[in-house]
Amino acid sequence: MLVGSAVRRVAIIGGARIPFARAHGVYSRVGNLQMLTAALQAVVGKYGLDGLRLGEVAAGAVIKHSRDFNLARESVLGTTLDPHTPAFDLQRACGTSLEAAIGIANKIALGQIDSGLAGGVDTVSDPPIVYPRAYQQILMRAFRAKTPGARIAPFFALRPGHFKPVIPDASEPRTGLSMGESCEQMAKRWGIGREAQDALACQSHRHAAAAWQSGFFDDLVVPFQG
Repeated sequence: MLVGSAVRRVAIIGGARIPFARAHGVYSRVGNLQMLTAALQAVVGKYGLDGLRLGEVAAGAVIKHSRDFNLARESVLGTTLDPHTPAFDLQRACGTSLEAAIGIANKIALGQIDSGLAGGVDTVSDPPIVYPRAYQQILMRAFRAKTPGARIAPFFALRPGHFKPVIPDASEPRTGLSMGESCEQMAKRWGIGREAQDALACQSHRHAAAAWQSGFFDDLVVPFQG
């Protein structure tokens, strides 16, 4: 634990990630838990952390199933880290993993921990599809009922619309706009034309391709699902 007012220097030693993949493709049969566990285990193996108890692991996902309420902790238990390593979830949209890294760094700087792992994961191939709230209420009334007749009665209110899936919406609740739509408004406001946007996108892809070909990612990206 830190004593006095000095703040310790913090260093990022390294990291690992699984490859990016198109939605509904090679990762369609795995979820956030499997992907995050694979990435964490890659770091554990890369830096010889097997059996070690770290100060903390922080990670999260933007869209996840209710079963993944303790995603980071379950991922840690799926690795060869000491199972006593504490872990917690967080979420800050596209900045989730960055926020996790900042949180770990702050704790190291303040002397609360000496080391930690930070990460993030997301997949749109395994969305938490649910059903309308009205259907949920019917099920809850049946669950709370005390007699067989009372348990059956709520189901007479079922309608075809109750079985229409509710797919996660990427739009902001306050504005009703997706991130892409908000970016369109920003580009218009700042006078950034389509030609300039396309030029930047093309340059970015060329840099990424050159980095792959030069081996820049060889020690960062680990195989996953073939």
